[in-house]
Amino acid sequence: MPEKKKGRILLAMTGLNPRPWYELLSKARQVVTEPDGAEDPSITYAVVWKQRRNLLARLPNLRAIFSVGAGVDHILADPTLPDVPIVRIVADNLTQHMTDYVLWRVLDHHRQGMLYREQQKRKIWREPPQRPANDISVGIMGLGELGRAAARALLLAGFRVNGWSRRERSMQDVATFHGEQGLTHFLNATDILVVLLPLTPQTTGIVNYRLLAQLRKRNGLGGAVLINAGRGRLQKDADIVKALEDGTLKEASLDVFEVEPLPKTSPLWTHPRVFVTPHAAATSDPAHLVAPMLAQMDAFERNEPLTNLVDRKAGY
Repeated sequence: MPEKKKGRILLAMTGLNPRPWYELLSKARQVVTEPDGAEDPSITYAVVWKQRRNLLARLPNLRAIFSVGAGVDHILADPTLPDVPIVRIVADNLTQHMTDYVLWRVLDHHRQGMLYREQQKRKIWREPPQRPANDISVGIMGLGELGRAAARALLLAGFRVNGWSRRERSMQDVATFHGEQGLTHFLNATDILVVLLPLTPQTTGIVNYRLLAQLRKRNGLGGAVLINAGRGRLQKDADIVKALEDGTLKEASLDVFEVEPLPKTSPLWTHPRVFVTPHAAATSDPAHLVAPMLAQMDAFERNEPLTNLVDRKAGY
């Protein structure tokens, strides 16, 4: 019996280099970067990052959409999105990258890296007091795949860990809070805030001055710390600057911003207590992510269910 013809893939990306994705995907399936007409019937899957609006709406045989990043807000922003399953990327490589970033930034703030770098510039030989990790509570906003992996690493490093999510979730050895009613209690018990939330209408702008002002101030760090490696529009950049200037925040590590690339005029670039990275905490590597995508497509064509599906109503 001849082998069943595999579905054709549309690769649609803005802001990323499509070439490595194209080369790896095309080893297993036919890949195109533009439909053959607005209603191309040959396309059955779309692999996307910030695809053009209306691009997917009229593809009659589209069966599933795959995001090349952990977030899917870039897909859901299209008001004409067809009613087909959307698959989130969940891969060990991506999770490890994020865990490494969170642990790195938490440890750097805990061990007063910014202070020591400044002392080195000024040739100052002084050892400030240092509290043990178990005196510090790290609070993670977002207990999905990435948040839970980061929490496990922080627990192993000796920190106390709190977790907050929109819906109730539990995790061994983590003090968990959820919903609006749990948010204040979570913040009041947190010294270092790590933001790993998905971007939804409910979370847009959630990291604002009012939220930051509720973080715990009396701790071994000498002030509250913010780490955002989630999505840029979760935060209000101007509110972070204000919180740093008036002492509401001691320091911040920011991988994402309201506008990206971060404008050269932003005061965050040169603020002495801000560490900036260019949305690099967990870069999507096609060498590790293409294989799971292709495996899902193959399984789907064997009438097996897709996994890691997006809940459109929840937004993640």
